[in-house]
Amino acid sequence: MQVEPVEVVSLCDVDRKLLEQAGELITARQVSHNKPRLYGDYRQLLAEQDLDIVLIDTPDHWHALMMIEAVRSGADVFVQKPISTDVLEGQAMVAAREHGRVVQVGMQRRSTPHLIEARDRVIRAGLLGHIGQVETYCYYHMRARNNPPPIEPPEWFDYQMWTGPAPMRPYTELTHPRSWRAFMEYGNGIMGDMCVHMLDMVRWMLELGWPRRISSSGGILFYPDSLSNISDTQNATFEYDDLNILWTHRAWGDPPDPQYPWGATIYGDRGTLKLSINQYDFVPHGKGPKLHGEAVLELDEYPEDVPDVKAIRLEQPVASAIRGHMRDFLHAIDNRGRPVADIEQGHISAASCILANRALQVERTL
Repeated sequence: MQVEPVEVVSLCDVDRKLLEQAGELITARQVSHNKPRLYGDYRQLLAEQDLDIVLIDTPDHWHALMMIEAVRSGADVFVQKPISTDVLEGQAMVAAREHGRVVQVGMQRRSTPHLIEARDRVIRAGLLGHIGQVETYCYYHMRARNNPPPIEPPEWFDYQMWTGPAPMRPYTELTHPRSWRAFMEYGNGIMGDMCVHMLDMVRWMLELGWPRRISSSGGILFYPDSLSNISDTQNATFEYDDLNILWTHRAWGDPPDPQYPWGATIYGDRGTLKLSINQYDFVPHGKGPKLHGEAVLELDEYPEDVPDVKAIRLEQPVASAIRGHMRDFLHAIDNRGRPVADIEQGHISAASCILANRALQVERTL
């Protein structure tokens, strides 16, 4: 609604409270002030057969089925990352191109203004020289540490529908609305949540496709008593013909560089480039200027970016990136072309992270 005069006609959620809140927020913000139709079942929403665009922002385990059904219904789709919870789902989502719809994946590093600047100003300008290695990493303490008991789901939350194609776990306070990433049944852990962004960013910047070998080590090494079953410590290597992309996450301890707790470092023989959602820094080897850029804030143009805890949860540094990603999506719809984070690119990045988890699981290189 910020970038084009769209009309939001339908909303769907299995949480009636969140659904009603979203309906009120959108009614107040869209030009017509029409209230969207509200659904608890996405199949009923798609059955209306009048949607141009569908945005899928569910937990990961629902992405594949919803995206495929949405393109079958004739809609173009914006689906969040990672696109899938296993490789076969991702392959099926790419195969759904047969329906001729545009699909953008929510990997908005490709549309982040200061990262586009860093790519053009440093990498394409050749300031790094020969690139020999890339490190990607996340040191956020984002893994659940507690061990809550099973409880009954609230009456306004359809837990059966929420679980859908995933295995049914006992409901706890971690399940909804935000801590479900603590469980591999619904996603791919920190690999699928955080690595996928940085791996995809590096692939985009360096124009890389599939890695040829993937290995991984780590596990639950620091918080074994937590109910969570995702790794708290993990290293992975994505091998390409002439460079390796390394990944590290550690949900404990301090980051090596407090200015870059989640990001990527690209090493060349002429300099080093650090990148994050907040900034970038280039340091040359020897003579030459250091370069720095920061996230683009658009608070004057979009005052609604100022946080309002009662209405919306927003990371200010990524708001301009989300708008850019939406503009790219709408441009691809107008031209029936491929968006910058097309479904195939989403599949490569997601499947690579999934395979890193599988390599850890089977204890061998894939």
